[in-house]
Amino acid sequence: MSTASGITMASMSTYAILGCGSVGHAVAEELVEEGKDVLILDADEGRVEALRDQDLNAQQADICETDVAQTVADRDVVLIMSPDVNANAEAVQNIRESGGEQFIVARADDPVSADDLTELGADIVINPSAVIADSALRALETGELEYKASQLGDVIDGTEERMAILIHRSPDPDSIASAAALRAIAASRDVEADIIYEGEIGHQENRAFVNLLGIELTSNEDVDLDEYDTFALVDVAKGGEPAIDTVDIVIDHYEHEHELEHDAAFSDIRPNISATSTILTKYIQELDLNLDQSVATALLYGIRAETLDFKRDTTPADLTAAAYLYPFADHDTLEQVESPSMSPETLDVLAEAIRNREVQGSHLVSNAGFIRDRDALAQAAQHLLNLEGITTTAVFAIADDTIYLAARSKDIRMNIGKVLSDAFGGMGETAGHSTDASVEIPLGIFTGLDTSDDNRDTLLELTEEAVKRKLFEAMGVDSSSSESSNGN
Repeated sequence: MSTASGITMASMSTYAILGCGSVGHAVAEELVEEGKDVLILDADEGRVEALRDQDLNAQQADICETDVAQTVADRDVVLIMSPDVNANAEAVQNIRESGGEQFIVARADDPVSADDLTELGADIVINPSAVIADSALRALETGELEYKASQLGDVIDGTEERMAILIHRSPDPDSIASAAALRAIAASRDVEADIIYEGEIGHQENRAFVNLLGIELTSNEDVDLDEYDTFALVDVAKGGEPAIDTVDIVIDHYEHEHELEHDAAFSDIRPNISATSTILTKYIQELDLNLDQSVATALLYGIRAETLDFKRDTTPADLTAAAYLYPFADHDTLEQVESPSMSPETLDVLAEAIRNREVQGSHLVSNAGFIRDRDALAQAAQHLLNLEGITTTAVFAIADDTIYLAARSKDIRMNIGKVLSDAFGGMGETAGHSTDASVEIPLGIFTGLDTSDDNRDTLLELTEEAVKRKLFEAMGVDSSSSESSNGN
């Protein structure tokens, strides 16, 4: 049921409140304070007298009576606020049966009564208990964040020399952005911090991300960890814990399998949020920091990258964090980060992966041969995921006496991180989660052979056969009986 022709909520100025208990009284006071014309109808004579003593326009009436519909016929909005839901239903029905087109807001006490009131013609149905519960949860969340922010500040303030912010191996945008935000928080408290990473930043998009935003990172090979007295682990769960004995701060959106987090003075791990950048954005807001444009841009990109531009496991918290960051971000730089040039070697790896692909159902596995740029595998796996009918990809190759494998999945029924762990967990080091995972396997363990120029082709054949078989088995595909296709 819509409002009367030509009436908008902004122009509505006459109201009737039927049933003026505590909820109705609170609404009436707010409306009168805003200068609205409010008529109150209530069956309780004592309550009506008390309302009149407060200079409110109140009349005694049973809201279930049919003549009440005529009493409120000239009102733009009728709020039926009695705690008696059955009486509220009768009042809605009487108004609609009399031809009343007022905008009706009615009070319910559970989902069933809410549905009944809607069917009878109420435009909006409210449940005070649900509203109170929602308000209480928001207040609890705000209070908890305030407490956690104070805790985090205390741990940072305890730094006497310098803080080390450790992120996972070959870090992704979410790791880098989160660490940059934590460093900004530390700087606001006059504490110097370094962002320390393992491995390489090889993916073109990640290199562009770091270079364009001017984010300073330090390789763990270039530092002495003994020079730091406060250690923070940020977004490290899916990339393996750094090799340190003690940790003071842990912030992540994945649960950790290691014990370090339990000994940390401060820990904030939220599996119900899709990006660590979201968590750090909440702290930036709570601490009311002046947000540097490069940090804001990094955090926004971190959230977008981790949620695949809000298409994967996105939560309301991720969306509100992104909305907060949006005005502060450099969108020209974001566009450059998202469209980096592809190196010739990455193009070669992608071409080889396309040529050697084997498809079983919607699963694609490919051998990219011998490579130098390991990060090209992740890009190839992501590109192949765009092929029609493909939901899961895995691309592997040999480099430096090691088999490297990168996998991607958009199949909600599959956890690609678990697939790799089941297939290769006893042989090599696996990392990742449900949609993005990798594994490194020493070549000698896998084939029993040492690498030499004479046996390269043999190694490649043995690796290809064994890796594909194990992968398809772990994916639940019988490769011996399924039809396969490749690019040859």
